[in-house]
Amino acid sequence: MSVRIAPLKLEGFEQLPKHARRCVFWEVDPATLGGDERLADPEFEKEAWLSMVMLEWGSCGQVATPSHPVLGGIADPDCLGYVLYAPPRAIPRAHRFPTGPVSADAVLLTSIGVDPAPMADGLPRELIARVVDELMRRGVRALEAFGRTPAVAELLDAGSAGRAAVAPDIAPVLEAVGDCSVEHCIIGADFLTDVGFTVVAPHRYFPRFRLELDKGLGWKAEVEAALEHLLESARLQEPVGAGATMPSVSAE
Repeated sequence: MSVRIAPLKLEGFEQLPKHARRCVFWEVDPATLGGDERLADPEFEKEAWLSMVMLEWGSCGQVATPSHPVLGGIADPDCLGYVLYAPPRAIPRAHRFPTGPVSADAVLLTSIGVDPAPMADGLPRELIARVVDELMRRGVRALEAFGRTPAVAELLDAGSAGRAAVAPDIAPVLEAVGDCSVEHCIIGADFLTDVGFTVVAPHRYFPRFRLELDKGLGWKAEVEAALEHLLESARLQEPVGAGATMPSVSAE
């Protein structure tokens, strides 16, 4: 079964996974909540934020879905993966990081999630490749992201008092909003390194990464070559006559 990656549209909001629809870690500044970490309707807040960004800036996400009907002719609407990004001015939490601000020529990558299904193997790289392709067409020079290192675990284990004592400058980053927290809503630093980002602002807990998009075509070509190699290997391992049912992966 092949995979289709397309820009997120507001009418497709419901196809996002539940956490993605309710996560407002990046979109809501806890300081505006007056000490109350709960939101009455986080899903409404997330949809309103997406609507605002799409209206003022344009598409700010990519969504991966199965591109063909499942057996029996019933379309499978499940979201296999998604990625969200936006100008840093539209992301309140971005201004709270000690490794900020995000560079003036960059768009900020905030969230990426992929279903653990076997057909989603390699999908994180495909999603990033599609973001690179989209932003290059729009004249963006770089993609940046704040990463979460494994050392963050020591902060979470220390409790609120311990966190403030160890690193008072990161207390604003650690403030939760509902079910949104650093361990669930900040992209892992190792993943960012694996897909080609480099550190431009080192930090024990929350380094800032950057991917130069003028190098994106070469990076994207490497990803596509690797995918083609996997597909070719699959073809060689198939029984004769099985080509009509061979699974494939594409980024349409």
